Amino acid sequence: MASKRKLSDSTLDPVKPAKAEKSESEPQTSAAKGNASSDFSQFMERIDSDRKKAAKSVMEFKFNKKRARVLTKSSEFPEWGKGVIYWMFRDQRIHDNWSLLYAQKLAIKNEVPLHVCFCRLPKFLEATIRHFDFIFKGLEEVEEDCKKLNIQFHFLIGCGKDILPDFVEKHKLGAVVIDFSPLRLPMSWANELSKSLPKDVPLVQVDSHNVVPCWHASDKKEYAARTIRSKINSKLDEFLTDFPPVIIHPFTSELKADPIDWDTAGKTLEVDRTVGPVESVIPGFKAGMKNLYSFISRRIKIYDEGRNDPTKDALSNVSPWLHFGQISPQRCALSAKKFASKYKKSCDAFCEELIVRRELSENFCYYNKNYDNIEGAESWARKTLEDHRSDKRQHVYTKQELEDAKTHDSLWNAAQRQMCREGKMHGFLRMYWAKKILEWTKSPEEALSISIYLNDKYSLDGRDPNGYVGCMWSICGTHDQGWREREIFGKIRYMNFEGCKRKFNVDNFILRHRK
Repeated sequence: MASKRKLSDSTLDPVKPAKAEKSESEPQTSAAKGNASSDFSQFMERIDSDRKKAAKSVMEFKFNKKRARVLTKSSEFPEWGKGVIYWMFRDQRIHDNWSLLYAQKLAIKNEVPLHVCFCRLPKFLEATIRHFDFIFKGLEEVEEDCKKLNIQFHFLIGCGKDILPDFVEKHKLGAVVIDFSPLRLPMSWANELSKSLPKDVPLVQVDSHNVVPCWHASDKKEYAARTIRSKINSKLDEFLTDFPPVIIHPFTSELKADPIDWDTAGKTLEVDRTVGPVESVIPGFKAGMKNLYSFISRRIKIYDEGRNDPTKDALSNVSPWLHFGQISPQRCALSAKKFASKYKKSCDAFCEELIVRRELSENFCYYNKNYDNIEGAESWARKTLEDHRSDKRQHVYTKQELEDAKTHDSLWNAAQRQMCREGKMHGFLRMYWAKKILEWTKSPEEALSISIYLNDKYSLDGRDPNGYVGCMWSICGTHDQGWREREIFGKIRYMNFEGCKRKFNVDNFILRHRK
């Protein structure tokens, strides 16, 4: 029988650029498609080789203890434990997942089987069938990977904080590992679960969503990118490492997962079914990695100069897969950095967005529980919005009119239609879009509420720290500074149609996203 071990002791111990693909608007010949497929396979083989170079398994890998934290008083794996379970919530992937790697190390150290579970809620914030369809199709791939690795994957109905305590006790599971999210609801789940698990069962949270763990990057809410940049960049040598592989688990479980019928997985969901899947964005780890490969082999060369032009195909487009944790931001950064010598400006700009800016949003939500309302804004922003609360609005629209893209502004309407149809809006236009909602609604509170509602309902990457902070930046000046005072906006940064015309071909974008 395995002896008790403290968790902290037992478990925490350049590629050549591919040939450029044709642009999405050009048809590819069969030979070109075959070459692209072959190049992608080689890309994935090199990543697999890099994992094996890092270590043969997590048991031989020096796992950074700072990535994990024990949330319970109990910090030892109990002698009676018959398995370890990882509650997969935010990071829905097998490969390049620190949470799963931690769980596997803990299970192997204690010579017990490894389980993964996903707990399906009836609804989650403004998520629609568009989002749940993306989740389920990605999890179907996770289930298949688990089968190959001798890991049991359980699809459970209910919230983990409510159903896992009984599941753990019934099956004598000796430890629970969970993902990290800075949002209020998942944070409350972790807190409640830490109190309701059997008293001898430790609960460990691992940050697999950030390169530098959120709680280690900074111990306070940062004011702007300039105040957190050096804190994160100074830690990249320590944290921006490769991953070891998840191996075939050496201990087989007597507890077998129930078969999953993915066709009926969403039948009892209490969600909006009018917002359907986006056919052009394929869920899952493999599809996410194909998109990443397309970016670093073709689009990254124009990323720096073209990323603020909505008419250019310059963006990485990784946000849906990052949001659902189907690919790792750390893997994206490692892959991009292989091209740093050839496309330094673009690589630096991409990593600034991927690591510094994205993790600044995580920091904001972690240390500011009012991340989605006016009370979370800086005092200067609250004051200036209050000072201009009664300013006359030339145009005032209802939530429904905005949702239906029925404004006088053809550019704004086109951006709204892009989000509704494609599940995304170009980042530059998302700023313009949100600022115009401030200009066209009765109050800052209403503007923020509507912008978050629309983003969460239609964007595949909605309900995310990046989305909340994007709306707060646009409407409340979060991570920004005061500008010249004007009507309605006060000292909040202003954007207008003429400014967009100076940035890119507005007519081209409007034509592309017409009714």
